Amino acid sequence: MTRIVIIGGGPAGYEAALVAAQLGAQVTVIERDGIGGASVLTDCVPSKTLIAAAGAMTSVRDSAVLGLQGAELATVSLDLASVNHRVKGLAMAQSADIHARLTAEGVRIIAGQGRLSDEIRGLAAHRVEVLDGEGRVAEELESDVVLIATGADPRVLAGAEPDGERILDWRDVYDLEEMPEHLVVVGSGVTGAEFASGYLEAGVPVTLVSSRDQVLPGEDADAAAVVEQVFQSRGGRIAERGRAAAVTRTEKGVLVELTDGRTVEGSHALMTVGTVPNTAGLNLQKCGVEVTQAGHIVVDRVRRPSGPGI
Repeated sequence: MTRIVIIGGGPAGYEAALVAAQLGAQVTVIERDGIGGASVLTDCVPSKTLIAAAGAMTSVRDSAVLGLQGAELATVSLDLASVNHRVKGLAMAQSADIHARLTAEGVRIIAGQGRLSDEIRGLAAHRVEVLDGEGRVAEELESDVVLIATGADPRVLAGAEPDGERILDWRDVYDLEEMPEHLVVVGSGVTGAEFASGYLEAGVPVTLVSSRDQVLPGEDADAAAVVEQVFQSRGGRIAERGRAAAVTRTEKGVLVELTDGRTVEGSHALMTVGTVPNTAGLNLQKCGVEVTQAGHIVVDRVRRPSGPGI
């Protein structure tokens, strides 16, 4: 029986685990934060829940054009604490469902931090160490194949480090108890545009700092133009071609300084300036896996000195 160890329990990890288990492999998944990973717990699923709540509020507010009447329609608001409580509850429920499905398929799940060992003993092609919360080796696993599915964390911009209160990354927004008075979203990729639109729909004044010629720089220009037009028609502001140099706390909120000298003030800043791979500390290079300076695995340059590899 092929022994497979998967480091990372997000969509890549748990989907691979299900397929491997159904094909008869002995599968172990190591996950540090919770099955489902960032996608389920802090990223895709929670953000869509937030946007759905904001969209429902907008639909009620705009329903007068459909003939609905009532003094409350124009004043409907969103209770952010309640929304975030629901967001977290749904995320945890989905994580639990995935955990139960994996267990039912015979997959072993270990909570902890996984890393490769460069020591090979016996017939194992690879050894994987499981670290506890204090960084000590709690268990060693022998495997024929190791799958790296560790995902990515929010990129931190020097001079704009999140503090969890006023300067936020997208994991922090679900701890907010009250709506920001003015949210400055730094970064106009998919994540930034998504949160900017969601909070704008929820009634928050939003300024989107976009360093490129268009929002959603990786998408079709015509589609991006529609997003910009709708965003601005609803009162959103875009600081175009503005790259953030620093974000600092002020007495009333935050000050976002751009490299061209412009500044944007707000009550909160949400940093969405990309992600960095979770490859640090995995001991990849000592095991023959080439990693770029930015932390990306060079997939076509993985050396396989013993067994099917990594």
